[in-house]
Amino acid sequence: MQDMLLAIFKTNGLVTAFALIGIVMYISYQISGKLTKGRIHGSAIAIIFGLILAYLGGISTGGEKGLADLSLFSGIGLMGGGMLRDFAIVATAFGASFEEVKKAGESGVVALFLGVVISFLVGVLIALSFGYTDAVSLTTIGAGAVTYIVGPVTGAAVGASSDVVALSIAAGLVKSILVMIGTPFVAKYIGLDNPRTALVFGGLMGTTSGVAGGLAATDPRLVPYGAVTATFYTGLGCLLCPSLLFLATKSLFG
Repeated sequence: MQDMLLAIFKTNGLVTAFALIGIVMYISYQISGKLTKGRIHGSAIAIIFGLILAYLGGISTGGEKGLADLSLFSGIGLMGGGMLRDFAIVATAFGASFEEVKKAGESGVVALFLGVVISFLVGVLIALSFGYTDAVSLTTIGAGAVTYIVGPVTGAAVGASSDVVALSIAAGLVKSILVMIGTPFVAKYIGLDNPRTALVFGGLMGTTSGVAGGLAATDPRLVPYGAVTATFYTGLGCLLCPSLLFLATKSLFG
């Protein structure tokens, strides 16, 4: 019986993945309601559980895809892959009211440019602290701090080495995880409770998956607004980092 069940789970990997995520979400919301009295949103707890499970899966298999490296949970690789993730983000963005988007006005546009430039500068400073001094490496790692998509796009454009590109992706992933986990804890202190601030927040942070996950854990109604500007942020980063920001970095560091 056990072997038969395991075979069914492996054959229907995506269904198994949805079942596992459903169980994790149920447990997380129970913990949120009964242990924290709702102070920590269930989605935030689920994100932490997901990271722990991914770490344990990677450690047990020595692989690179976390829990998806286990054949029983291979469907998680598809469920959490880029195709379904991007589809969900785009579909979510369609839920935003255009009237609310227009209310962000200039503040939303300024947030986009500030978010890209500030993230880039932080990434460059981190790269300098680790001993990188050439413009190509600094730009690529700085772009990775913008998002883990902008990093490799910029690295390919400016001719960065594969190890630097890998570092840029790692920088973007760390940022995404921090935004995802940290958003519910800082939301009340920064007034993140309405569509306009969500639009500005998405423009400043930019990491689409991090913003969407963090806002979902804060208030699901804000997700479409953060996703709108965060999506534009990635495109803006892909335009600015390999061009203007690279030239600026090159003029300073040669």
